[in-house]
Amino acid sequence: MTCCVILLEVAIRRWRHCAHKGMDMVSSNTQKWRLIRAATFLQSSIVQFWKGESVLFRAHTGSVRSVCFSADGQSLLTASDDQSIKLWSVHRQKIICTLREHNNWVRCARFSPDGQLMVSVSDDRTVKLWDASSRQLIHTFCEPGGYSSYVDFHPSSTCIATASSDNTVRVWDIRTHTLLQHYQVHSAAVNALSFHPSGNHLLTASSDSTLKILDLLEGRLLYTLHGHQGSASCVSFSRSGDQFASAGSDQQVMVWRTNFDSVDYSRVLQQKRDHRTPSAQASGAAGDPESRSGQKTEVSPLLGVSAERSVREPTPQQQTDADGVPAALTSTLQHIIGQLDVLTQTVAILEQRLTLTEDKLKECLEQQHQALTEH
Repeated sequence: MTCCVILLEVAIRRWRHCAHKGMDMVSSNTQKWRLIRAATFLQSSIVQFWKGESVLFRAHTGSVRSVCFSADGQSLLTASDDQSIKLWSVHRQKIICTLREHNNWVRCARFSPDGQLMVSVSDDRTVKLWDASSRQLIHTFCEPGGYSSYVDFHPSSTCIATASSDNTVRVWDIRTHTLLQHYQVHSAAVNALSFHPSGNHLLTASSDSTLKILDLLEGRLLYTLHGHQGSASCVSFSRSGDQFASAGSDQQVMVWRTNFDSVDYSRVLQQKRDHRTPSAQASGAAGDPESRSGQKTEVSPLLGVSAERSVREPTPQQQTDADGVPAALTSTLQHIIGQLDVLTQTVAILEQRLTLTEDKLKECLEQQHQALTEH
C-alpha cells in the first residue's frame, strides 16, 4: 500500500496519507494509555472492543453507526439503525441500558465532556438530549430541514453542534434549549464536525469535498479548505488543537497543522485590568460580538468564552498609571493591536486569493491534460 505525503504551508499546513479503502469510525479511550483500546464497527450489528485482544459485543440488530467512550473511559455509547442507543459498561462488558425514543435510524450518539449528558441524532429529524445518570430524556430539538448525521458537544458542555443533510450547521444551547447559530456555508450535506479545544472554532466536513473552519465568537466563516477529491466524511481536532485530521471517499487521510487560533491581545489586556481592578470588574457588561458574514446568527457568551467588558470610565489614577502600566504604554499596545488586526485581515485576503489561484491553476492543468489526451 502506497503512502504519499504533501506539505502545504499557507494558513494551514497539511499532510496527506493514502490509507484505507473504507472505514466508518473509531473511538479511542485515552484514559488507559498503557493499553490499546478502541471500539470499532463496520456496517454490522457487532461492536468490537480492543484491549490488547478484541472482545465482541453483539450489540444491535442493525448496522452500528456510532461509538463513543465517556470521559472517564468506563462507559461506551453506541447508536444503530435498529433505532436504539445502548449504554455499555466497559469493565463489566455488558449492556447497562437501551434507549428507544427515536423512530428512525440513529446516526450518532455522544457523551458530554463532563460525562453528565448524552446527545443523539437520528433520521427522524430530531436531536435528543439525555441525562447520563438517570438515562432519562431531557429535551428534544427538532431539525427544521433535513436530518442530522453527526453531533458533538462544545468543550464547555453547554452547547452542541449538529451537521445536517440540508447543508447546514447549527449550534444549540442545551441550557435554554434555543438555537444560537445557524451556518449555511456548504453546498452539499455536512457529514461531520469537531470543536477546537478552546471552543472558539468549529471544523466541518461536507460532501462538497471541502472543509470549513467557523469562527464561533464572531459567527462567520474563517477558512475554506480544499484537498479531498471526493466527499469529506470525518474530521477531528487533536487534543492540543494545533492539528486536525480529515478523511473522505477519496481513500485519503489528511493531517493539517493550524495557526488560526491566535491570542486576542486586547481581551487579555482587558481581563488583566478587570482582574486587578475589582470595581471595574463588578461593573462589566456582556457584549454581543457582531457577525461579519451577513448570516443570521446569534453569537452568545454561552459558547464558553467570556464576553465581559468594562464600561466604567477610567479614573484619573487609571489614566496616568493603569495598574502600574503607564498610559503611554497602554496607548502603544492598543495601536499595536490595531495594526495586528489589519495584518490579520490582509493575510486572510491573501489566503483567499491564493486559493483562487490554485483553483485556476488546477483547471488549466486539467484542460491541458484533456487536450493532450484528445491529440
